[in-house]
Amino acid sequence: MEKRRLGALEVSAQGLGCMGMSEFYGPGDEAGSTATIHRALDLGVTFLDTADMYGPFTNEELIGRAVKGRRDEVVLATKFAVVREPGADWGLRGDPEYVKQAAEASLRRLGTDHIDLYYQHRVDPNVPIEDTVGALAELVREGKVGHIGLSEAGPATIRRAHAVHPVAAVQTEWSLWSRDIEAEVAPTCRELGIGVVAYSPLGRGFLTGRYTSADDFAAGDVRRTHMPRFTDENLARNLALVESLREVAEEHGVTPGQIALAWVHHQGAVPIPGTKRVEYLEENAAAADIRLTEQQLARIAAAVPADAVAGTRYNADTMQLIGR
Repeated sequence: MEKRRLGALEVSAQGLGCMGMSEFYGPGDEAGSTATIHRALDLGVTFLDTADMYGPFTNEELIGRAVKGRRDEVVLATKFAVVREPGADWGLRGDPEYVKQAAEASLRRLGTDHIDLYYQHRVDPNVPIEDTVGALAELVREGKVGHIGLSEAGPATIRRAHAVHPVAAVQTEWSLWSRDIEAEVAPTCRELGIGVVAYSPLGRGFLTGRYTSADDFAAGDVRRTHMPRFTDENLARNLALVESLREVAEEHGVTPGQIALAWVHHQGAVPIPGTKRVEYLEENAAAADIRLTEQQLARIAAAVPADAVAGTRYNADTMQLIGR
């Protein structure tokens, strides 16, 4: 697979989001997930994405076990800041003491002596970003972290952070049906030479065309419980967009998911579609080789107009954490 740069960090042109291997999208399957990670490495999909809050903690442990003996093949990205304590509401911490504490814990769970890309998962409004990035810069100097990143940060915060220490990547949701990044965040990243990592580039799997009803999701799946785009009324409207995308995909002889991923690739981002199944990993990886003309890109975007998507990507409380 081709390589791309996130700031000074070289990664595979497509990564693998590992969150769903442990939580949020139905029951996990460690054996199947491990096989998927191994197949990803064989295909050159070597940029793996996790976070301490996935599980919580168990996703990092799973990845640590899966890459044991192959660590030198992997560009490993994880995140801190979302605090999940048993029996308590989720919180945010970006204070320097917590940054260092979280990094040490992630290193231990991952079974490694360094994290290639360490993101602040969400911006803590109670801690100046300069303080958080200052602590991350110390971890870089100590060799425990290679490069730093932000997730779902706003343009002003990105600029302030980058002034303290180079930010390699900003991770944000970006797909044909989540395009708010295009107004300010993507242009800011391009100006500063910061890479963009696109999570949920398949619209939480919806753009693959595999889902037609909320009943297709397992009990407890966050798409049923926390994401308005998947409520009955919005789902019906959004299905029409997927059918339009399917028509375009058929013209190219590929799947709707592959054409959706190809569109993200052509925006200059590094998509990290998640899956715990080898067959879907292989389908996704093949999308990195699809080349599209400007006319074809416009046709794809017209099939799924940004203003036609029904529902916000998160519920109201979670949306408040984005773009700070």
